[in-house]
Amino acid sequence: MPNYASPADTATHGEYTIKQTPEDTRPLYRFTGRISNDGSTPYPAVADRYHVYSGWFCPWAQRVTLVIELAGLSDIVSVSYVDGKRDARGWAFRETYGPDPVNGFTLLREAYNLTEPDFDGHVSVPTLWDRETGKVVSNDFATLDADLSSQYDVAANGGVELYPTALRSQIDELETWLRADVNSTAHVATSDSPAAAEAAETLQKAFTQLDNRLQGSRFLLGDDVTLADVRLFVTLVRYDAAAARTGSPRLSEFGELWRYARDLYAIEAFTKTTDFSSFGGDSVVADWQSPVGVAR
Repeated sequence: MPNYASPADTATHGEYTIKQTPEDTRPLYRFTGRISNDGSTPYPAVADRYHVYSGWFCPWAQRVTLVIELAGLSDIVSVSYVDGKRDARGWAFRETYGPDPVNGFTLLREAYNLTEPDFDGHVSVPTLWDRETGKVVSNDFATLDADLSSQYDVAANGGVELYPTALRSQIDELETWLRADVNSTAHVATSDSPAAAEAAETLQKAFTQLDNRLQGSRFLLGDDVTLADVRLFVTLVRYDAAAARTGSPRLSEFGELWRYARDLYAIEAFTKTTDFSSFGGDSVVADWQSPVGVAR
């Protein structure tokens, strides 16, 4: 029988919190190992060694699962999903998405405790697990997608080169801007937080800049999908779902950005790794499936 955690129960276990005191200078995402193809790290880019623990709901995790699909790594790096509900125990494996196929864990925290006994930090997705050492390599989403994009032989695997050397500086520059003004702002802009109004203003300015940038350009850096597009898409799709619920401006108010987002969604890897129901987006699925160029 598969091992499953009991249902999430905050009345019994409490709410999940990230415990970090001001004097604790350790990074929030504590495991920062890097995959390499040149022997420069302890983690070589080889097939069947690594497993990604992901979450359908999480944009940072979808960045990684999207890369795996686009780069042709789905038969090389395995993926499984935690349940979308948690209590103080953290993310767990339940019948919703099936058991942990690698270790039979019921709680993702077990992977962290095996890596660092009595782990007291943030248990997050995505998490990269190393079958050989039996430990977590990384839960640093900021480097995981770049490593998976660049350290495997993408061409040999029939994948898309998402982080080409010639464009890396531009992709990195876009990441600095997009993370600050879009990726880390969108969820605040559609919330009831006191900071919502300021976040919404920042986000709408960024959307206008993106709308202008995409005039005459299929994707952010030309006619080919890059890691920059992956990183933006995962926020756009979740923002639009939240905007439909809260009455915030929809992406359809930005013609080129809306065309671009649906153009990406029409690509199989983007469709395959996006589950609208996991982030409350059932009501907007039909809009995203509408033909590119048709206003709704």
